[in-house]
Amino acid sequence: MKSSLVRLRRLGAAGGVAAVLAVAACSSGGGTSGGGNDSNSGTVTVAVVSNPLITGQMVPLTTSVFEKKYPNIKVKFATYTEGDLRAAIEKDVSTHSNAFNVIMIGPYEAPLFARNGWLDNLSTQFISKDASYDAADLLPPIAKALSYKSSLYAVPFYGESSMMYYRKDLFAKAGLTMPQHPTWAQIASFAAKLNKPGKVTGVCLRGLAGWGDNMAALDTVVNTFGGEWFNQKWQPQLTSPAFEKATSFYVNLVRKYGESGASNDSFNQLLTLYGQGKCAMWYDATVAATSIATTYPSIAKQTGYAFAPTDLTKSSGWLWTWSLGIPQGTTSQGAAWKFVSWATSKSYDQLVANKYGWPAVPPGTRTSLYHNPDYLKAASAFAPITLASIDGTDPNHPTLNPVPYVGIQYVDIPQFESLGLEVAQQIAGAIAGTETVSQALKASQADASQYTPQQLSGS
Repeated sequence: MKSSLVRLRRLGAAGGVAAVLAVAACSSGGGTSGGGNDSNSGTVTVAVVSNPLITGQMVPLTTSVFEKKYPNIKVKFATYTEGDLRAAIEKDVSTHSNAFNVIMIGPYEAPLFARNGWLDNLSTQFISKDASYDAADLLPPIAKALSYKSSLYAVPFYGESSMMYYRKDLFAKAGLTMPQHPTWAQIASFAAKLNKPGKVTGVCLRGLAGWGDNMAALDTVVNTFGGEWFNQKWQPQLTSPAFEKATSFYVNLVRKYGESGASNDSFNQLLTLYGQGKCAMWYDATVAATSIATTYPSIAKQTGYAFAPTDLTKSSGWLWTWSLGIPQGTTSQGAAWKFVSWATSKSYDQLVANKYGWPAVPPGTRTSLYHNPDYLKAASAFAPITLASIDGTDPNHPTLNPVPYVGIQYVDIPQFESLGLEVAQQIAGAIAGTETVSQALKASQADASQYTPQQLSGS
């Protein structure tokens, strides 16, 4: 990909959210048969990430509800782990293979793919013709993150920031109190006191290599410790004192008081461990609260929630949304939008609530959900902190010092797809003990230094 795309992508991503919602909410009437396809028939192949809200809700509800409502539309799911999903989608859209009619992407991919001409403009091609969709109801930070030049190129299935989960019963037994806004120093102190080898780990943290896996959590620590990937001149800073201090802190925390085999663990593995009562604390996505509440109700009763820990900054939570987009040039686009709009609608929320309960509703996408008294009552323990965490993010200013990039747990450059993974692999090695933090960061700095400032900046 040409480096000149980077500067343009940042420009598009920075478009005003008011303009985004104004375009998206505009209705010209008519149907939703974008691309000249019959919107009520066709086969729709959907590439999705494997997690409980997808495999446990979206997939079965598609069969039992959507396909009955639209009997001439057949939906097929291709389910992947997070890393494999990104690789499969990148290959598909960049080569125009059109194996997928709908793809699950996030704020990193949506603006970049849009600039490359790989995605349909959902605002102009579909939403403007679908008065029932109500895009103006989407949470502004989420809508802005999925937009390019004031148009939505993906719509959110769920949105998230990050927060700390902790066992209230274990804290009470140890005579500890979790602040609503803890520091990482406090978390380390708590972990040391709560860690019971062979029984309960002090804290569970992501270790699996991937820029959306271990680096998603670590990057928030780096940011709040005063580190950054690049300085204003696009010079790599992975061996800077702040970056090394944050990484050493994270690696030592998980090695001393974390789960064994942490270098193999991402969201799904840690959700299981926490649900089994094996983690005294767990730092991860706010969406985990939904899965804890619905899958592990006994643990949910003993779970407390706190904001993402900080060090030098006031806040540190990430911003992400697993969202649905339609690749440019794919077939059955009208049918694809039928599915996308159904799976990301307010009526879908009500459908989930009716079948699984209000705590199970995909969080972090619509303002109306956080005004719904039924949801607020059922999800009172975690809904307010989820919304406040999302609203409190600022991807345009993610670090303590000014940086030339956008993104909290990623860097909005095409090169990050490979660079982020390379660094993540080094960090996983440090967590596994096959190399030191210093060795891992020196190798990471060398990887980042392969790109010139001109390539990274797009100048």
